[in-house]
Amino acid sequence: QVQLVESGGGLVPAGGSLRLSCTASGINFKIANMNWFRQAPGKQREFVATISSGGRVNYTDSVMGRFTVSRDWARNRVSLQMNSLKSEDTAVYFCNTFYYRRDWWGQGTQVTVSS
Repeated sequence: QVQLVESGGGLVPAGGSLRLSCTASGINFKIANMNWFRQAPGKQREFVATISSGGRVNYTDSVMGRFTVSRDWARNRVSLQMNSLKSEDTAVYFCNTFYYRRDWWGQGTQVTVSS
């Protein structure tokens, strides 16, 4: 059974930082591309960042230069370091991977940025 478990959300003032983590189980982490999405109230879920099995990264434009995605191969963990947070970053953040020919999602972690 594939499981993705996020942690690290919280309340932070604008300009602050948070680090999200997602621990994966039930997959071969070494070959899985790992993604972060977010969903703000009343909006559709949107892509935030991805890190491939080879370590290649990509970000949505709105977080470029502020967010950094990384992976810890030994701990089957992917992290999202979020700096210079803005109120528009407020959302539930989800870890995601496409494995066994389907999408898998974590339960989400709330990030609230106060202005």
